[in-house]
Amino acid sequence: MEFVHIADMHLDAQFKMLSDKNGIGEQRRYDQRKILNKIIEYIKDNHIKYFFISGDLYEHEFIRKSTIEYLNDLFKEINETQIFISPGNHDPFLKNSYYNNFIWNDNVYIFTSELQKVETEEVDIYGYGFNDFYCSNLDFSKFKIQNKNKINILIIHGTLDGANLEDMQYNSMSKKILEEKGFNYIALGHIHKKNFTEDGTIIYPGSTIAMGFDELGEHGMVVGEITKQKNKLKFIKLDDVQFEKLEINCTEIKSIEELIEKINFSKLKNNNLYEIILIGKRNFEINLNDIYKYQLDEKIIKIKNKTTINYNIEKISKENNLRGLFAKEILKELENDPYNKNIINRALEIGMEILE
Repeated sequence: MEFVHIADMHLDAQFKMLSDKNGIGEQRRYDQRKILNKIIEYIKDNHIKYFFISGDLYEHEFIRKSTIEYLNDLFKEINETQIFISPGNHDPFLKNSYYNNFIWNDNVYIFTSELQKVETEEVDIYGYGFNDFYCSNLDFSKFKIQNKNKINILIIHGTLDGANLEDMQYNSMSKKILEEKGFNYIALGHIHKKNFTEDGTIIYPGSTIAMGFDELGEHGMVVGEITKQKNKLKFIKLDDVQFEKLEINCTEIKSIEELIEKINFSKLKNNNLYEIILIGKRNFEINLNDIYKYQLDEKIIKIKNKTTINYNIEKISKENNLRGLFAKEILKELENDPYNKNIINRALEIGMEILE
């Protein structure tokens, strides 16, 4: 049986923390729609019979009815494809959710918080969905596949082997127990980076679109064929944009103009979006708002300042002038209030700029 497996599309996400530039969130939301169309076209062109969506299809807090209607209209275009959705922690099956209060096309099946089975001629498909923004009550220890002669699939959202309290709140499952159950394919969601087990049975496809600079690399969908003998899987990249981080060492840079030149002369790949991280010792005050006033390459959408000041405060404090007196006071403050070191060092930087 041939299938397409996606997860974590997060339709209508706000992308607020993604960029310091206006308009990036709107563009990324438009990109989500482009990617949806790519998926639907692939399913149509390849006559795919099964489409698995493993949670976080949309953002419950921000999703618009117009987006749900757009999505459902696309599902109507693949009327011969059976679509199975397992709600996740960002799109749980709530009383006021669109999963519960919208008339979906006949080819859409949405799992609820009871582990359910859907039987077809060739495959049994099990699924489970979040009914709240947190889930920690699912127990697979006593579960048994009912017909091992058929292909058996599980569609579910959550973490594997959650090691901390946060992971445990998102439907943590034991990989060992899942492997023992004998599923031919487990379609997972929640982790935004693609991850395949060696035997190709437990799969995170990752998010379909990069949500931020903590999600580097390619994003897309898993397609393939599931058999009782061996799964044939392929990852297809969907997002034309990739996020990259680029470090710039400021130790030898003497002015903001020189820094802007360094940033703009960096070699940036055409379709990528960049976060510039300033590192090293800074020789002048670096104000990010001032940097954004300059004309930067449009592919740079975020800048972080991780530099440290380049002053020898002990040496300066021995000078017989205002700089020296100021440095002595700063040393006293650092000694008396070490918990506010960053604020005091910032005051040192500003003071030194004034006293130059």
